[in-house]
Amino acid sequence: MSALTEYIDAWVAGDAERIAATVAEDCVITECYGPVYRGRDWVRRWAQEWFGAGGIVHRWEITYHLIADDREVAQWTFEYTWEGERNTFDGTTVARVADDVIIELREYQTTAPLYDWHGTWR
Repeated sequence: MSALTEYIDAWVAGDAERIAATVAEDCVITECYGPVYRGRDWVRRWAQEWFGAGGIVHRWEITYHLIADDREVAQWTFEYTWEGERNTFDGTTVARVADDVIIELREYQTTAPLYDWHGTWR
């Protein structure tokens, strides 16, 4: 298991301590919605508060994963419940890793449901 896949699995397991263990003490995590979490303690607090507020990760399926030197890239589908509403979106994570923990991670997400284009836009 890689640092990024362990991080993702920890979110699916709903385990804030395990999530925190996957990141460096001085990590920088940039979530696709905009917040930046600096340091392991802030990542732990984010996860604890997200799960404590009822957040649930139902599925975080990696559809493509690449490891090269100190970088990991993954494309994925994320299914979750937040504020009582179940949603799914696709995204990508780019991570920098050292000593088997994430130093820096940035997420990107699609901004609308994907569809095949046939001459007109939605």
